Amino acid sequence: MNRSLLANVAACCAALCAGTSVVVTRFAVGEIDPVSLAFYRYTIAAICLLPVLPFVWPKARVPAADIVVIALLGAVFFGFFPWAFSAALQYTTAARGAIGVATIPIQTLIVAAIFGRERLTRRNLLSVALGFAGIAIVFGPEAYRGEVSQHWLGDGLMLLGGSSAAIYSVFGRPMFGKHGAMFVMVLAVIFGLLALFVLAGASGVLTHWPRFDRSGWMAVIFLGTLGAAIQFSLFTWALRWLPPSRVVIYLTLNPIVAIVLATLFLGERVTPVLIAGLVFVIGGIFVANRRAASAGAAGPQTPAT
Repeated sequence: MNRSLLANVAACCAALCAGTSVVVTRFAVGEIDPVSLAFYRYTIAAICLLPVLPFVWPKARVPAADIVVIALLGAVFFGFFPWAFSAALQYTTAARGAIGVATIPIQTLIVAAIFGRERLTRRNLLSVALGFAGIAIVFGPEAYRGEVSQHWLGDGLMLLGGSSAAIYSVFGRPMFGKHGAMFVMVLAVIFGLLALFVLAGASGVLTHWPRFDRSGWMAVIFLGTLGAAIQFSLFTWALRWLPPSRVVIYLTLNPIVAIVLATLFLGERVTPVLIAGLVFVIGGIFVANRRAASAGAAGPQTPAT
């Protein structure tokens, strides 16, 4: 089996883990508060990834300035994003949350354009328009009726968390190229955990042993291993052998998996509005990456959760 095929399998498995993580998180937040869930999830992820660090540490000296950049990126993506992701799913459904996560590639394009890292072409503008149309379709019915629901808070947190992933993707690209994507990812996870440690301490999470039942611990262990350490490792490895624009296409599996699992296990209802919004968001991702995939260009993207 060649490396290209294995990389495609790795990207697909990473996306499946990400979609499943949305549903597991939605299940867990009924018992575990977002800070505790994010902190213990990434504690497990860091324990899994820490032994890898000596093997991926660059041979050349890593400048202190680059360590600071990686630390800030880790705090943003592996610190703020896990909290926002968990908090969002307290207020919105897994299906809506997964579609919010699926906008990360489009948000990445917008952030890259704002900071001059990528030029907005007509194709890119079309992809952004499709993505925002999907957001409006899925997240906007309450606005059309002049109502406000708890979904709005969850949707807003999920989109805000997605913007932190976009920032990590755009500003992490130079670090990926200089020091290796796996090294940057593992080190960023550790710094993200440190940020969550501060948040957990401030919120009182560290004052007592976690009071999770068996299902709660199973959810946290899944999210820390398959949903974080393995997911990010598979995605990063896939980026080594495939064009990033091809890898990011697999993120479209995330909301599809989440919608199917949420329907089967959480009893969530799939509506025509939800499907229509999903089609627009996925369409935007494909439009943005179609030409780049054929050219094999662009920089690394990030996993979904």
